[in-house]
Amino acid sequence: MQPNDVAQYLKAHPEFFEQYADLLADIFIPHPHGGHAISITERQILTLREKGRLLESKLAELLQFGEENDAIGEKVHRLGLALIDAAGRDQALERFAYNLTEDFAVPHVAVRIWGVDAGASERCEYLPVSDAMKELTVNLNEPYCGPHVAEEVQGWFGEAAGKLRSFAQVRLTAGDAAGLLVLASEDAQRFYPEMGTLYLKRIGELLSATLQRPQA
Repeated sequence: MQPNDVAQYLKAHPEFFEQYADLLADIFIPHPHGGHAISITERQILTLREKGRLLESKLAELLQFGEENDAIGEKVHRLGLALIDAAGRDQALERFAYNLTEDFAVPHVAVRIWGVDAGASERCEYLPVSDAMKELTVNLNEPYCGPHVAEEVQGWFGEAAGKLRSFAQVRLTAGDAAGLLVLASEDAQRFYPEMGTLYLKRIGELLSATLQRPQA
């Protein structure tokens, strides 16, 4: 008889343990962490305790994720209020960069937009962008997070470009207006490929909504 046969028999005949209750007390098996042998009942108790610890750990992890999401959600809310209250597009862009740097602790933020009337504004967000960069942005259906960006994008960060190790790129679009939001960090793990991008998308949508606003 094979061990699997024994296991299947016991599963199919739970009354066995009632008929031979004394036998359970006489069977001893190795302790899971070494040392002396213990009874089956003790082993079951240890198993339940281990499962309980695993469940507690998983619950603590879920609670931590929930708290972190609540904190990020509150920051996105404050960002939205700041953009709504801005007098015009230029002020919205200024507040956007300030909020991401101060509230989200993103060390480097770059934005380029096109298809809008910049008027007399000299803000860097209106500087020319190559056709290749525009095409890349059009194909950016989901936010990108990782270590690589185009050389042109690196140039948007000036002297800091050589120190940057991770990036998040988010497409901006609103009617005929379009653009690209890029967040960057010296920390290689700040923006990594497997990270969630829900809040990045929402932040991009908030900024996109300001693109067609008048200057002031």
